Amino acid sequence: MDALFDVALLSRIQFAVTVAYHFIFVPLSIGLGLITAIFATKYYRSRDEKDGAAMHFWVRIFTATFAIGVATGITMEFSFGTNWADYSRFVGDIFGAPLAAEALFAFFLESVFLGVLLFGEKRVSPKFYTVSAWLVWAGSCLSALWILIANSWMQTPAGAELASDGSKAVITDFLAAAFNPSILPRYTHVIVALLILGAFVSMAVGAWYLLKGKHSDFAMKTVRIGAVVGIVASCVMIVTAHASAVEVSEEQPTKLAMMEGMYNDEVPPLYAFGWVDEESQQVITPFAIPGGTSFLATGTWDAEYAGLNSLAETEKYGEMNVADMPVNLVFQSYHLMVAMYGLIMLTAILAIAFSMRGGRIATMRWLQKLLVVSPLFPFIAIQVGWITAEVGRQPWVVYPSTSGPDGVSLLTNNAISQAVSAPELLLTLALFAVVYAFLFIGWVRVISHFIKRGPVDAVAAVESAAPAAPAAKTCDAKDGE
Repeated sequence: MDALFDVALLSRIQFAVTVAYHFIFVPLSIGLGLITAIFATKYYRSRDEKDGAAMHFWVRIFTATFAIGVATGITMEFSFGTNWADYSRFVGDIFGAPLAAEALFAFFLESVFLGVLLFGEKRVSPKFYTVSAWLVWAGSCLSALWILIANSWMQTPAGAELASDGSKAVITDFLAAAFNPSILPRYTHVIVALLILGAFVSMAVGAWYLLKGKHSDFAMKTVRIGAVVGIVASCVMIVTAHASAVEVSEEQPTKLAMMEGMYNDEVPPLYAFGWVDEESQQVITPFAIPGGTSFLATGTWDAEYAGLNSLAETEKYGEMNVADMPVNLVFQSYHLMVAMYGLIMLTAILAIAFSMRGGRIATMRWLQKLLVVSPLFPFIAIQVGWITAEVGRQPWVVYPSTSGPDGVSLLTNNAISQAVSAPELLLTLALFAVVYAFLFIGWVRVISHFIKRGPVDAVAAVESAAPAAPAAKTCDAKDGE
C-alpha cells in the first residue's frame, strides 16, 4: 500500500507507461518506413501496378502508425514539465537543444515528405516520389537520433559542468554533449532493433496472406523482402549488441552489476537464465558458464568486475542503497532480451532459407504460423531492453558515469515535481489507461481494415467497380420511362 503514496515511484510508473506505449508505434514506423521505401523503389523500377498497390498498402500502414506515434509522443514530452519539473530545471540547458532539433529538422522532414507520399503522387515525378519515401524513413531515423542523444546524455553525461550553485548542469561543449560516450553504440543498437521489428511485421503480414490463400504474389514478395532485411539486421545486431555491452561495462558499472546479479567483486559467469535472491545476494541457476560474460566483454575469461556492495562504498556511487536496488528485475529483463534475440535469429534463418529456395514457405503452414506471431519476439526484446537500460541506472535519473564530469548527476527522488501529489498521479494513470486503450483499439481497427482489404492495384479496383455500371444504366432507363 505504501507504493500508492510514493510520488517518485508513481511518477516513474506513469512515465514508464507513456514511454512504453509510445514505443509500440515508434519502432513500427521506423521499421516499416524502410519496407515502404523498398516497395516504392521496386514500383519506380518496374512501373507494375501490382508493385504500386504494394507500395500504397505500406504507405497506409505507415501513416496510421506514424499519426498515433506523434500523438502519444506529445504526452511524454509534456510530462517533463508536469511530473519532472526539477529534472527539467537540472538538464534544461542540455536537453532543450536536441529536443528542439528533433522537432525542427527531423519531424518536419518526415512530415513534409509524408505529405508528398499521401497527396503528391500525381503532382511530382516518379523519381521525386521515390526519393520522398526514403526521406520519410531518413527523417524518422534522424528523429530517433536526437531523442537518443538526449537520453544517452542522461546515461553518460559529457560536455557539461555543474553550475556554481549546484542547481543545474551547464553545457560547455555541445558536440561533446551530443556525441557522448554511449550515443553511437546505443543509437545503432536501437535502430537495428527497430529494423528487425519492421522486417518481422512485414513477414507476418505476408505469412498471414499465405495462410488465407490471398494475394499470393504480394505475400511472397513481402516475406522475401522482410526475410532479407531481417537476416541482415539480425546479423548486424551481434555487432551493435556487443558494442553496447562494452559501453555499459566501461561507463555504467552498477548497471552491469545488476544485469548479471553481481553483489560482490567477481569474474562474471554467463547465465542463460536464473533468479536473483536479493536477500541472500546470489543468483540461483542450474547452469552457468564461468567467465562467460567476461569473455564477451573483454575477450578474456578472467576479467574481474566490481559488485554492487563495493561500488556502494565508492564516492561516485555512495548514494546507492544496495538493499533497495531492483537487481532481479534488471537481471530478468536483460536475460529475456537475450533469449528473444535467439528466437529472432532462428526465425530469420528459417524465413530466408525457405522463402528463397523456390518459395517453399508457400506450402509450409507451420512456418507461416510462426511468422505471423514472430513480431512478438523483437517487440518483447525492445521493451525489456528499455527496461534494462532505464531501470538499470537507478537510483539516478542522470547517471554518474565513469567518464562523466564531477557532480553532474541527479537522483530520481530529487528530480520529480514537488507540486504533484499521489492522488493526482493515480488519477492521471487511470485516465491514460482509458484513453490509450481507445487509441490502441482504434489503431488496430484501422490496420485490420487495411490488411483485410489488402494491396488493391488500380486495375483490380476498376474491375471490382465495373459490375455496378450496368445496374446504374438500367435504373436510369427505367427512370426515363
